[in-house]
Amino acid sequence: MTAIATQAPALRITARGRRALAIVVAAPVLALGGLGVLQATTAIAGQTAVEVSHETVVVQPGETLWSIAEVVAPDVDPREVIADIQRINGIGGAIQPGQELAIPAEYTR
Repeated sequence: MTAIATQAPALRITARGRRALAIVVAAPVLALGGLGVLQATTAIAGQTAVEVSHETVVVQPGETLWSIAEVVAPDVDPREVIADIQRINGIGGAIQPGQELAIPAEYTR
């Protein structure tokens, strides 16, 4: 009897298989990259913390950020003052009567 040598069929990967393989390989790389970015931004944020001195004003009925900006810094472009007030108070929209707003010290001197 003679032995017949048979060759194993060639391995074929479908498009779906290639996508799955790419995801399996890319997932750990992306996860480690994301972790690195989070650590970097935390380190940067920790280094740039600055104590900001400010005074506060209480919003009166009918007042707007624009009117407050004109009163606290009449010689400065109100848009700049509004942007600083929004940034320091963490607001992006409307203000309400009775709300306390921090005004950056550079405008209260």
